[in-house]
Amino acid sequence: MHDSVPLDGATVEIKKLKQSVISDRSGNFTFSNLQPGNYLLHISVIGFESFHENIKVTGDVKDKVFSLLPVTSSLDAVVVTGTMKPMQKKESPILVEVYTPQFLKKNPVPSIFEALQNVNGVRPQLNCNVCNTGDIHINGLEGPYTMITIDGMPIVSSLASVYGLFGIPTQLIDRIEIVKGPASGLYGSEAIGGLINIITKAPDKAPRFTFNAMSTSWMEHSLDAGAKFKIGNKINSLLGVNYFNYQRPRDHNEDNFTDVTLQHRVSVFNKLQFQRRNHRVASLAGRYFYEDRWGGEMQWNRNFRGTDSVYGESIRTGRWELIGNYQLPVHEKMMFSFSTTGHHQDSYYGDIPYFADQKIYFGQLTWDKNISHNHAALLGLAARHNYYDDNSTATMDTLTGSNKPEKVFLPGIFLQDEWKLNNRHHLLLGMRYDYHSIHKNIFTPRIAWKWSLNDKQVIRANAGTGFRVVSLFTEEHAALTGARVVEVKEKLNPEKSYNVNLNYSTRITRGKSALNLDASFWYTYFHNQIIPDYLTDPNKIIYGNLDGYSVSRGFTFNLEGSISKRLKILTGLTIQDVAKFENDGAGKKIRHDILLTEKWSGTWALTYTFPAQGVTVDYTGNIYGPMQLPLISSLDPRRSVSPVWSIQNVQLTKKISSSFEMYTGVKNLLNWTPAKNNPFIIARSHDPFDKKVEFDVSGNALPTPENPYALTFDPAYVYAPNQGIRLFLGLRATIK
Repeated sequence: MHDSVPLDGATVEIKKLKQSVISDRSGNFTFSNLQPGNYLLHISVIGFESFHENIKVTGDVKDKVFSLLPVTSSLDAVVVTGTMKPMQKKESPILVEVYTPQFLKKNPVPSIFEALQNVNGVRPQLNCNVCNTGDIHINGLEGPYTMITIDGMPIVSSLASVYGLFGIPTQLIDRIEIVKGPASGLYGSEAIGGLINIITKAPDKAPRFTFNAMSTSWMEHSLDAGAKFKIGNKINSLLGVNYFNYQRPRDHNEDNFTDVTLQHRVSVFNKLQFQRRNHRVASLAGRYFYEDRWGGEMQWNRNFRGTDSVYGESIRTGRWELIGNYQLPVHEKMMFSFSTTGHHQDSYYGDIPYFADQKIYFGQLTWDKNISHNHAALLGLAARHNYYDDNSTATMDTLTGSNKPEKVFLPGIFLQDEWKLNNRHHLLLGMRYDYHSIHKNIFTPRIAWKWSLNDKQVIRANAGTGFRVVSLFTEEHAALTGARVVEVKEKLNPEKSYNVNLNYSTRITRGKSALNLDASFWYTYFHNQIIPDYLTDPNKIIYGNLDGYSVSRGFTFNLEGSISKRLKILTGLTIQDVAKFENDGAGKKIRHDILLTEKWSGTWALTYTFPAQGVTVDYTGNIYGPMQLPLISSLDPRRSVSPVWSIQNVQLTKKISSSFEMYTGVKNLLNWTPAKNNPFIIARSHDPFDKKVEFDVSGNALPTPENPYALTFDPAYVYAPNQGIRLFLGLRATIK
């Protein structure tokens, strides 16, 4: 037990007798017919350290309480994402990074999108200076290469990949698990570059009430609250609400455009957990999300929505999600999981309307079979149906001109085979087959090997393939700003990747201090990659399958430490090389660096605690190396390569009582914005509808006295947040 909370589902073993029992929801267990004697008791349960104790059984057996401690090392954390089965991180053949609510508290932000800025090798990338759309980069690969799931279900994709990470109540998050590298062998398309799995709390183990309210000197206000309650005797419910409001336009760089998009959003989440016989799983969760955001000229108001007099980008998003898990009432461990989502977007980018609807239906049946003590298999059947419709040419019948929504059915089957060859070696084999209605048969195998050198050192080697089917109009929002036109050169084939990853991790302990170290090398080769071409024609974004290949390779290092239980360190470094190699027509491959991709990056989070005063200080930050930036013309005076830049934050937290704490601090201590050392960020912000631009017969802008750099309006020159220094103040409450 921990804090008087009974541990349901703990495995209690007496290995000498080869007997084991499972504790009930009250934490009780009983062994029957035990003869008097001494026995070694082994107790294990997910999320707590293993427990061993010798007990003496006499003729008069009395009740005894055993207290288990929660895991404190990230190596002991329980993960499910790598193999779809719960296991300790150090036992997983797939490297999984785990980030807990304590990590999120070090730099409080109103969304998961921003919270990931301090994860090594992961970068939230803004794609538009006006509407602040964004995606998540992993190891230099753009957002569409990353699958984002909630409780393992793929609900954040396509349209939602832009806005879906906003509005997830952080108070309800149990942990975030990240897998870097292709995970298509288990999760299918969109997991070609990595996977971020947001795992919500179990209602029966969550606190009774949580509350987090924060405001900043920019007048940003956020509220995140959660509460659990029972419905009858067999249903536990966890309810969460997330609210964010920012309604004060600012223009510090004096370009007459908002520095940060104004936002007003609300998200409501409810998760139900049903108590069943034999501890079988049954849960149902739903979320509704609504957001109204706009950015543009400072004079803009709703009366100008969709007009060409004052420029503004106004996006209204309505979204619902439903997630369910049900363990079948059979002897074998079989689980049916499903998710359904609906996403409606009502948008205007200047005078260009963009109305879209997307519905995704996903179902998955898995059979987790223990074949022997050291051999287990996971068999899965999956099916996904995507419906997408908008008012663009993406869903138009080119022959008749009529509307033709995109409908894709994607069934799949996967098999995972795990062998514990001995105490040191663990082998995992996997294969997935998907049938795409357009691209037909797709195979994605993978292999993983874990070698435990000893109890503290582990080597992992992983190799596999991935695939991705591209949806241009739901991934490329730069096409909607009116600045560029999307051109598709050919029929696009699905992208394929081949990946190898080698990882070494170790734990070093000295007295009251401990360090966890891990280092990884990766190499990913892409075939048929689809990369947007911004440079051939400044008025277009040109798409086609790459005539050549591209690679992503690099090294990443993480250090997690605790010194005397007062100073905690979490820091990381990533060095990467991401490039494409195209045929030049003469048999040679020409190298091109990928735009908006840094050569190196680093993150850190330092925490020092003063126990007697109940005070904690957090210093967090990130730093990024140079990256190539998209220019409009050869005369464009803006920097073609970004400088080294860093966002740093400091926070002071005061514990008021066992349930309440206050926090305050400064974000962006260096007051750094991309407008520094640049003549401007948004090209021709004074003429966003290009009314004064002169073009040649090919549609290229001409240099004129009024437009000496031959530019058109373009807000896509963005690589970092455009929000300067600001103070913040907040209050947290947790009532168990």
